[in-house]
Amino acid sequence: MKTRAFSFKLPVELIAQEPPAQRGASRLLVLDRGTGALRHARIAELPSLLSPGTVMVLNDSRVRKARLFGSSTQTGGAIEALLLERLEGGRWRALTARSRSRRGRPYLFPGGVQGTVVESSGDSCVMEFEPPVDEDYLERHGHVPLPPYIRRQDTLADGSRYQTVYARHIGSAAAPTAGLHLSEELLAELGLRGVQVLPVTLHVGLGTFLPIRSQSIEAHVMHTESYSVPPETAQAVNRALAEGRKVLAVGTTAVRTLESAWREGELRPGEGQTALYILPGYRFRVVSQLLTNFHTPQSTLLVMVSAFAGRLAILRAYREAVRERYRFFSYGDAMLIL
Repeated sequence: MKTRAFSFKLPVELIAQEPPAQRGASRLLVLDRGTGALRHARIAELPSLLSPGTVMVLNDSRVRKARLFGSSTQTGGAIEALLLERLEGGRWRALTARSRSRRGRPYLFPGGVQGTVVESSGDSCVMEFEPPVDEDYLERHGHVPLPPYIRRQDTLADGSRYQTVYARHIGSAAAPTAGLHLSEELLAELGLRGVQVLPVTLHVGLGTFLPIRSQSIEAHVMHTESYSVPPETAQAVNRALAEGRKVLAVGTTAVRTLESAWREGELRPGEGQTALYILPGYRFRVVSQLLTNFHTPQSTLLVMVSAFAGRLAILRAYREAVRERYRFFSYGDAMLIL
């Protein structure tokens, strides 16, 4: 299928540049994937939209301050590096501009740290830092990795707002943004309504946010990301499926984790690696409902939600969201697919 089939027109002013004034104040477009019916709601109404006994699974990965600004020790030219994954020996897999990722190039980063490109291939490079860069260093000198369509520098407020309230395990280079809508009060209300809320962990990297550059969606190659499913989550999901209850994934990363960990007729606990690419025609084994944000055109995320609810239904919903002036992407409004 052509990648351009997953395009839509979006006025630039609808790309949210700031989070809503209050967490949980976003609008919610509800799509019934059985009938195609659309309904306008608010995130605050979520507890009344879900059936008691629903198992809600969210991604508790924590975003690190993975964005570093530095300069070339040779020319003084600026560099921006997004650290994706910590490797051994003071090395990190990183994303930089191609012109800055040639092997052997040294750069100076805050605190007198020197980073040198030691490998360069495909969509990323490997940088070696001296002295080594750790989480404490990034907390002091790194920046919140806001996506490029948010056209401003990160602020102190982004340190909390570009992070879910339940984030626990550090390791993501971008937020699992569907969860940004959920406040502690809303999670508590969901529990009172009989919704069981449980975590998985998937550390967001290139597999989630790298755009499709091929002419067909089938030609795109997914990058691997690490995930973990706690035993209690696996038990609760398996019980819900056996009893015919709904499993709601909060975000596409939760979907990929749950579907990746499904083997031989059950959800398996434990750690793993996934490069699962969900295309139209995929048979969902675990997830029956999805809370998600509005996604960028021609992205693997838009392809996934189209696989879940149907491409034409999703594009119709997006046209409705544009018509009704919903806010799009990471800090934007949300969509509930039932």
